[in-house]
Amino acid sequence: MADITRPGRLAGEEDLEQTLRPNVLKEFIGQQKLKENLSIFIQAAKKRNEPIDHILFYGPPGLGKTTLAHIIANEIGAGIEVTTGPVLERPADLGGILSKLETGQIFFIDEIHRLQVNVEEHLYHAMESFKLSILIDHGAGARSLDLNLDHFTLVGIIW
Repeated sequence: MADITRPGRLAGEEDLEQTLRPNVLKEFIGQQKLKENLSIFIQAAKKRNEPIDHILFYGPPGLGKTTLAHIIANEIGAGIEVTTGPVLERPADLGGILSKLETGQIFFIDEIHRLQVNVEEHLYHAMESFKLSILIDHGAGARSLDLNLDHFTLVGIIW
């Protein structure tokens, strides 16, 4: 028997939460204008046979920003890699994730506003050029090595 007096989720609660979330834009209730814009955005990328551009959602908790990130992944038929800003403490943390992403895959960062500045700089470069610059050595002998990345889509959330 489950101990319901302790904090935390009971067995099966995570599954229930996921089954209650909408999986496609048509199932998402509210924010009609946003849904229309996202639908056009997704359809245009599909017609061009290209990954969608990066997206930034903002707003207070409870508006469905995380759900929309998952819906976008479902709508374009792509995988989604999920993390939060505070987890990415060093550029190496970011590099480990970015190097595994495939073309069209969604890289979802919740609380993106909480990224460390040095991680932000590496992320911006990766978003623009789809390359990850790795600094080798220190001082006068230091050099940069560029690692090519697949064309991923960043979905960030700030509130």
